[in-house]
Amino acid sequence: MGIRPMWTAPVAGLIAAATMLVSAASANTAIRFSGDVSGLVSDAAGRPQAGAVVMLFNKQDRLLQRLATDRDGTFSFDDLLPDLYTVRVSFSSFFPASRDHIQVRSGMRSLLEVNLSRLFSSVQLVATTPAPGGLMSDSWKWTLRADNSLRPILRFLPQAKTTIASTTEERKPVFSDSRGIVRISAADGAQVLNNNGEADLGTQFAFSTSVYGENHVAVTGDVGYAPVTGAPATAIRATYGRKMGDESDPLISITMRQFYVPVRPGQAASSGSGSDASFPGLRTLGFSYSDKRRINDVMSIEYGSEMDIVSFTDRMQYFSPYARLMYAIPHGTVDFTYTSGNPRPELGLSAVDGDADLQRDLEAVSMVPRLTMLNGRDKVEYGEDFETGVTEKFGSREYRASVYRENVSNTALTIANPVPGMFAGDVMPDLFSPTALFNAGQFQTTGYTLSVTQNLGENYKLTAMYGSLGVLSTAGDVNIETANDLRAALESQHRGAFDIRGSGKIRATGTQFAASYEFTDYRSALPAPVFSTQTLRPEPGLNIVVRQPIPGFPGMPGRFEASAEVRNLLAQGYMPLTIGGQSILLVNTPRSFRGGVAFVF
Repeated sequence: MGIRPMWTAPVAGLIAAATMLVSAASANTAIRFSGDVSGLVSDAAGRPQAGAVVMLFNKQDRLLQRLATDRDGTFSFDDLLPDLYTVRVSFSSFFPASRDHIQVRSGMRSLLEVNLSRLFSSVQLVATTPAPGGLMSDSWKWTLRADNSLRPILRFLPQAKTTIASTTEERKPVFSDSRGIVRISAADGAQVLNNNGEADLGTQFAFSTSVYGENHVAVTGDVGYAPVTGAPATAIRATYGRKMGDESDPLISITMRQFYVPVRPGQAASSGSGSDASFPGLRTLGFSYSDKRRINDVMSIEYGSEMDIVSFTDRMQYFSPYARLMYAIPHGTVDFTYTSGNPRPELGLSAVDGDADLQRDLEAVSMVPRLTMLNGRDKVEYGEDFETGVTEKFGSREYRASVYRENVSNTALTIANPVPGMFAGDVMPDLFSPTALFNAGQFQTTGYTLSVTQNLGENYKLTAMYGSLGVLSTAGDVNIETANDLRAALESQHRGAFDIRGSGKIRATGTQFAASYEFTDYRSALPAPVFSTQTLRPEPGLNIVVRQPIPGFPGMPGRFEASAEVRNLLAQGYMPLTIGGQSILLVNTPRSFRGGVAFVF
């Protein structure tokens, strides 16, 4: 005998009614539990853009769908599960646009408005409307509101409130993550910090903030007075960046500089204008773009370019692209770097430092183009550098090996004591010291560097480094009468160099220090890779840097810091030459003493 279910009449009627409703729904339109994302892509003038590539990513940054806009500039991603998504739009000749955390709800359609521009593109969430065939139609909502027995499901439980609040987009403040540095310093000697042309005019400042949490704005400056003429000098840099969803961080910068070149006896603006012709003001304008992008789990790239316009007695323009590729290996990294045009020492700064972006901007704004003169015409030192290196870390010890190839045009050498009337039209007064710059022509070199860094506890490091350096030197006694004779006498040579340096932080007082010394043959000029971007770069002579925190006022945010720097303390690397019976000195890195106070907030 079979078992017959004991169903009551009401239950049987309910099941029959449900079966009829499901059959009717299936016959017409199935209820949708998914959502849609649709949008319109247009340019700055409001014209729809057909053929724009639109990509949809999930919250794990995995590509789900890829399509192109139709002739009306519209796109649509249908049948999406309720979740958070990212939409990225790209089109030729336009800056890419991206938007994260686009919420898709059951039966709802999220409408996007994409505005493409050549500089700043944007994606805006316009509205969220019911999708066709959606689960939450207006009829269903009124049914819930009208039936008293069903009203309890509209009540929020305590845990449900948290869930709903977490899915709502929080309003971000206009300005957040604001940081800044103000540094006042004074020097005895040259105001050029190294042979790369990095200058300190006396007052440096940098301020960085985020606008609505996604846009990065920074202003950096270096202002003061020329030590010889007392004329005001300034360098200002403005930077705008936007954090993209694919770990990209594009930055656009504009840098402006103005200096007044001091006039000294015997240094004329051109070979035929006399010995005391006045110099016009030196003005530079630079437009730069940089970006960082992670290619995959083990590879990332940092790249950019800069267009510089230099106005002096002539008007010059030059382009400076660069790129650094980083590849992760089991115990370290492999890097490949290419730079051209201006030096890029900021590429060697560590991103671990919380103020690394401010320090990079200060480095960039202080890098003054090294201007020289050749036969009365303006020339800018222009370099091209290829570098590759391997870093391996085992426990508390780090090993690094790197090789480089450097090619420099219009190489600038410093003459410490220029003779009045010497090399008319071929000597350029230095902007920051009573010296002069001489155009040595073309310079090519290759070299390598081997280093070992040992961590001595938590706060101290010791580094030993050996490498081969390309230098300029003269072969014995030569007769020099003209500027061309000096260029012909200088020849490229290789010298070995051994560096030892130590750095650390005294925990009791908070004092930070770094000291280094280079053992090499200093009877040469340019004993360092000028355009190197490596973190560990050889520095001529004895160098000491000390930073000491200073107690601030109670309740004041930020901190004060005093600093003292000594560069090439023993004045090594001064190569003597005899020109026309008078002795001059070609200087690698001038000795300088510097001290200052900084306020960091």
